[in-house]
Amino acid sequence: MDVSFLGGPQPQLGVGVVAPFDFALDRELWRWVPDDVSLHLTRTPFVPVEVSLDLARLVSEHETLDAAVQALCAVSPQVITYACTSGSFVGGVAGERAMCAAMNQAGEIPSLTTSGALIEALREIGARRIAVVTPYTKSVTDSLEDYLGEAGITVTGRAYLGLTRHIWKVPYRDVVDMARAAVVGAADALFISCTNLPTYDVIPQLEAELRMPVLSANQVTMWAALRAIGVAAVGPYQALLDPVARRGPAAMSGSDPTVPEARPRATPEAAFAGPPVAPEGEAVDGVEPPPYPPEDPGPLPPV
Repeated sequence: MDVSFLGGPQPQLGVGVVAPFDFALDRELWRWVPDDVSLHLTRTPFVPVEVSLDLARLVSEHETLDAAVQALCAVSPQVITYACTSGSFVGGVAGERAMCAAMNQAGEIPSLTTSGALIEALREIGARRIAVVTPYTKSVTDSLEDYLGEAGITVTGRAYLGLTRHIWKVPYRDVVDMARAAVVGAADALFISCTNLPTYDVIPQLEAELRMPVLSANQVTMWAALRAIGVAAVGPYQALLDPVARRGPAAMSGSDPTVPEARPRATPEAAFAGPPVAPEGEAVDGVEPPPYPPEDPGPLPPV
């Protein structure tokens, strides 16, 4: 069959992704991406070092980033993101900014990092006090808390696994258990760190259970990269992606243009409670309920 009349494939926007050599969750990144966007991934060179602060420094050296960005420029992406949380927070706020500057200079393409995207996402949802979950060791988790503190974010509670390898194999159950352990104070949101930790399917469950926005490393990375090119990330019931789903300060402000003004503002407790339910025979918001039990409509008409 001749398909030449189709005129070729539809044009795609491109997002370049620099990932550490051991990154194993390419498919998870794609789940946040709409059909008219392509991801172009490249990896940093292999080094025989376990997950640690030393590895974070090695995979984020400017020379390494320069080579990765130049390779991605061959396919002309509209934005480039460095998809590694520890590699982008290990140098603090100044180090993260220097990484973005180095990538911008190497490719003359707008560039960002996972840790920078995290701060942007926290500002988007109005969160300044967060619980933190990581698969890292204590020293790497401490470094994340230091980075957040520099950015004006308070960590109210945390939990970590102490892993140095095979992080992509962690099951969702362990992520959920850590989240429950970490949310011990008055947090505005929960952050699940590490781009090699699976999180996509667990975010809606945790948001419903914990009644707060839940952010993850891969989620904020894709959200920020797509936002930079004017595209919305996709995902089921995730507060970062859907302002209506938010429970935090941004959702309660009443300034969300996507929510009609005529709708009454929900309270935080009602955000996950579903529609109001009245006792039998009573009205809700001035609307009389149908008779209960329902009246018999009679036999169906013949077909």
